[in-house]
Amino acid sequence: MTRLYNDPAAFAQEAVEGFAAAHARWVRTVPGGVARRSGPVPGQVAVVVGGGSGHYPAFGGLVGRGLAHGAAIGEVFASPSAHRIRQVAQAVDGGAGVLLTFGNYAGDVLHFGQAAEALTAAGVPARTVAVTDDVSSAAPEETHRRRGVAGDLVVFKAAAAAAETGASLDEVVRVAELANSRTRSFGVAFSGCTLPGADAPLFTVPEGRMAVGLGIHGEPGIGEEALPSADQVAERLVDRLLAELPDGVDRAAGQRAGLVLNGLGAVKYEELFVVYRRVSRLLAEAGVDIVDPEVGELCTSFDMAGLSLTLVWLTDELERLWTAPADAPAFRKGALGDPDDVPDAPGLVRDQADVPEQADVPDQAPAVPPLPHATADSRELAAEVVAILDTVLATVDTHAEELGRIDAVAGDGDHGIGMRHGATGACEAARDALGQGAGAGTVLDRAADGWADRAGGTSGALWGVILRSLGTAIGDTARPRPADVAAGVTGATAAVMRLGKAEVGDKTMVDVLVPFAESLRTATAAGHSLADSWDTAATAARRAADATARLLPRTGRARPHAEKSLGTPDAGAHSLALIVRAVHARLAERPVRT
Repeated sequence: MTRLYNDPAAFAQEAVEGFAAAHARWVRTVPGGVARRSGPVPGQVAVVVGGGSGHYPAFGGLVGRGLAHGAAIGEVFASPSAHRIRQVAQAVDGGAGVLLTFGNYAGDVLHFGQAAEALTAAGVPARTVAVTDDVSSAAPEETHRRRGVAGDLVVFKAAAAAAETGASLDEVVRVAELANSRTRSFGVAFSGCTLPGADAPLFTVPEGRMAVGLGIHGEPGIGEEALPSADQVAERLVDRLLAELPDGVDRAAGQRAGLVLNGLGAVKYEELFVVYRRVSRLLAEAGVDIVDPEVGELCTSFDMAGLSLTLVWLTDELERLWTAPADAPAFRKGALGDPDDVPDAPGLVRDQADVPEQADVPDQAPAVPPLPHATADSRELAAEVVAILDTVLATVDTHAEELGRIDAVAGDGDHGIGMRHGATGACEAARDALGQGAGAGTVLDRAADGWADRAGGTSGALWGVILRSLGTAIGDTARPRPADVAAGVTGATAAVMRLGKAEVGDKTMVDVLVPFAESLRTATAAGHSLADSWDTAATAARRAADATARLLPRTGRARPHAEKSLGTPDAGAHSLALIVRAVHARLAERPVRT
């Protein structure tokens, strides 16, 4: 289990600070993550990687020459927010465009996609490539739904090596997509991981059993088998990957493949070498020539006891890129000479005291825009909005462990943690705006940014959209009518469905948001007060949340484990129902004047 931490909520940030201090020769901290210490490379496409904390050396450990220019790092097992990603990209942009590449998870897709749109609109051409190497997470005909696991390294390496040659943004994207299309991974585990501050692992495996097809966020495997010997594990991994070859790969003709045998956190190097001994023999017998194998911890999951095998079926071009030199804190290949940002002699270990603490790191945070004008009525309402957000945070705090348990049934178990991070960020941002004299709409806008930035992940993006939609509907000039609040919720519902690509029946928060919005709109249109209308809508939300227990997930991380989720409500739907009921209690106790 994860034993060493201070405040679990500060774990990710403190880990980044310590990592950067330990590897100041290679990296520097920038808002949102880390970047090469040497700064942007003029005229070179910048490759920005990223994802949640808990996977070291992914993602910060892969920043360096021949690899990533920067890494956007989120909270534990949660994607970084679009704001963080954009800040990292701006810090490393060399004027030739930016490739954002990441594992294919809903939150990452949302946030990196939003960041790419914002960067492009600001004059920085940006593209995205999501890695989809995990064969256990979707069928071959649905590779676009597959998760990104240790194959991230292959795609990152190919894209970055292409960028180092001076390739254009279109060419770097083409190479990343080619590497992704020819990369496959499969993993097994013997025990789950325990998040900082948690008292139990996200999933358990019975004694003498092995989970197969697991994810790197604590998602349970798709099945269990009897615990085999090391050689039998090797055979299971190789057989699964040889059973599904990418288009254009002909085993009969013999092939060359790059290889990553990856430890997930608690399987040690000697154990990996024992497995690799058999893996290499099996692949040789199958006519596969292994090129520059990597055996070690490349993409972990805290203390998960498990391992995965990744094969990238090489073309001549991909082989050159796979074997090209690289120099990052956790991945080194070939020889690049001394890092261009440290003028010391080869082999000289610098004293940490000689490295100025962030002295050369410019502040990349954009200036906060001035507050819009707000009427006295709106400023008064803003104080009530902050009190309601405090109620939301208290509700999330009370139920965080329960939400994590529900999420862990078929997902990664981090929903409670993510909601706590998000609600905390929203409250802090809202109080700050209120203190500056903001109106209600602006308080909600700032709360939306705070939630999305602090939480990351899918829920962070969607709750950011919800709060921002409400802020737009309420505005800063007048007290809204109940119908205006209902219109804001309806707008939020449409925005969530558009952004998250979910529909009613997919077993997501949309299953609650839609009936809640419809009930609120109907009740306010009938002339009921906001508190009474909210009560009716919260009751509909509770019924809808309970009904998700009978649904099978059709999207998100729980989809590969759909059958396991039967009988358990969706965590996002459940948390939304809890929150709207708590808000009603606050409205009933102290009705908002409309």
